[in-house]
Amino acid sequence: MVLALSLCLLLSSLNPATDVIAKDAPNDDGNEIILTWARSDNPTVISYRVLRQTEGEAKWDTVGVAGRLASRFADDEVQNGIRYHYKVLAVSETETAESAISEYAVSSPQWFDLDRLSALIGTIIFTCLIVFFINRAKRHAEKLFIRRIAGLDAVEEALGRATEMGRGILYVPGLSSIDDVATIASMNILGEVAKKTAKFGTPLIVPLRDPIVYTVAREVVRESYTTAGRADSFNQDMVFYVTDQQFAFAAAVDGIMTREKPATNFFIGMFWAESLILAETGASTGAIQIAGTDAVSQLPFFITACDYTLIGEELYAASAYLSREPLLLGAIKGQDYSKLLILAFIIIGTILALAAGLPVQDIF
Repeated sequence: MVLALSLCLLLSSLNPATDVIAKDAPNDDGNEIILTWARSDNPTVISYRVLRQTEGEAKWDTVGVAGRLASRFADDEVQNGIRYHYKVLAVSETETAESAISEYAVSSPQWFDLDRLSALIGTIIFTCLIVFFINRAKRHAEKLFIRRIAGLDAVEEALGRATEMGRGILYVPGLSSIDDVATIASMNILGEVAKKTAKFGTPLIVPLRDPIVYTVAREVVRESYTTAGRADSFNQDMVFYVTDQQFAFAAAVDGIMTREKPATNFFIGMFWAESLILAETGASTGAIQIAGTDAVSQLPFFITACDYTLIGEELYAASAYLSREPLLLGAIKGQDYSKLLILAFIIIGTILALAAGLPVQDIF
């Protein structure tokens, strides 16, 4: 009888968590301590209660509760420079078991996040590639290869056609604001198109939706005419503000295409639901249409209704392609080689992971 009672007591005793270690959380701005422990081997444990004591105080505070399978807890309610120690209570339905007290731990901020060291190295490599190709473009711009873009190769043809027919060029630089990267890219292309219209004496029509984009576009066209030596041909009315209402703007541009019947329509920039309305109306007038956008949802409409479409990054490369400006050329080439380098790392990492029999994600 005594032996059976002793055996029951032995089986019901709860083993505490062991190896409780508290240490400062790495690579952060402080105010966090990481606590780890070895779980109790008793299957009746349902949770672990984490207790914290500040140096010089007698009270223990409960700072959190972890599940029965947990072995780690992050305490983010501490102050930098203050010493704390911890203990962990293994909790079952009927009892608790207290672990040994950990050594003191102090949280502090770190100067560098070493987890982001790879990002720093990648940024340095990317910057070096950009600088290298910009310098190379300044010396040998004609030797830097950029893939032919059919839509931009057609610009000369489209301008020549407009000149022969005595009709104008319509350029719509999207409907977004000037802080949209697609609008900025469109302004660069507008500058190159305006230089060619100035050279050939072709009328240029640039309707705008945003007042700030209107101001920028007017100065871009003015500068292009001046650079082409035709400053006297610049007419301020060729760049004009219409309205900031989306479909009112689309209706106004449709009216311009129907009345003026420009020989070539450019839709370059950020577009939304009005893209198909503009492209279909332009197609019905018989104009050559060149479109470009990074709005994935609008690309199918431009591809269907326009003669040429700049897809995604072709929009950003277009200004470098047209102008051969060393700064733009160098940036494009640097980005291309950076992508090639990333692709090489992915392929090599995948091969190493498969050779080691590891999940692919573990190698990165």
